[in-house]
Amino acid sequence: ISAGPCKVLQIKTKDKDGYESVQIGFEKIEKESHIKKTMKGKEFKHIKEFRCVSPESKAGDDIDVSVFKEGEKINIVGTSKGKGFQGGVKRHGFSGRKATHGVKHEQRMIGSIGCRYPQRVIKGRRMPGRMGFQRITVKNLEVMRVDRENNLLALKGAVPGRKGTLLEISNF
Repeated sequence: ISAGPCKVLQIKTKDKDGYESVQIGFEKIEKESHIKKTMKGKEFKHIKEFRCVSPESKAGDDIDVSVFKEGEKINIVGTSKGKGFQGGVKRHGFSGRKATHGVKHEQRMIGSIGCRYPQRVIKGRRMPGRMGFQRITVKNLEVMRVDRENNLLALKGAVPGRKGTLLEISNF
């Protein structure tokens, strides 16, 4: 995983903002014409805020993969792959109907979705719909190797999303 370098854009304190956090920018925008006037001074494609107890860095500092150590457990947050509109069998793991005794054209249908009373579909009923493209957190992934020269992390386990997906990596 390519992780950094990131720049600390702002430190929020409890006295001034009501909570403590660090605002980090990733992938600097090079062209001046691509920066909105409201974003002057924060010329980054991706800006994310991380809550922390006591920020150790100052605005303008760089953060790279050297903050992670081999063998350390980290959490990764990302967006899962979108799978489009899926039926109940794939989306929720429903078993479907029998393949014999008069069952025709409805092997993968979800079956009844309610009763005579209350004469409506209860909220939260698992039905076909869009699957995937959700925020997923994978916890306790182990850092296998840290390459400081190229800002790369090698992890043990899978991370959510497609190749090139933006991930949030945290070690707390």
